[in-house]
Amino acid sequence: MSKAPPKPTDSELEILHVLWQHGPATVRAVNDELGQRRQAEVGYTTTLKLLQLMLDKGLVRRDDEGRSHVYRAAVREQDTQNLLLDKFVAATFGGSALKLVMQALGNRQTSADELAQLRRLLNDIEIQNSSTSTTDDDHDRA
Repeated sequence: MSKAPPKPTDSELEILHVLWQHGPATVRAVNDELGQRRQAEVGYTTTLKLLQLMLDKGLVRRDDEGRSHVYRAAVREQDTQNLLLDKFVAATFGGSALKLVMQALGNRQTSADELAQLRRLLNDIEIQNSSTSTTDDDHDRA
């Protein structure tokens, strides 16, 4: 079983967002996009160094064919979000998803559409849990 990649730093996560959104890119393309997002100049050598560190960590892959190196995300966006969320919930809310949701809903105005989406999500989870427990019960009897 392969080891999970490490948690990306904020700067590494920013680069991953560029690669997830735009696909494989050269250092120059990543650097230019970072500059646009930040609305400030970003040092090319800084971007290059970050990508090299990310390569060593297993967060990106590099295509060495051709004159310029092309980098691509080696981790999926959904997997990274899950990793970061799990660590955040564990560290901040003692592992309680309920506390996280209660805090998020209590600190802002929630629209009727968002509440409807939450209800659908809860219904889907309830259905999934009941079908899983039925399947588990069937296996226990066998």
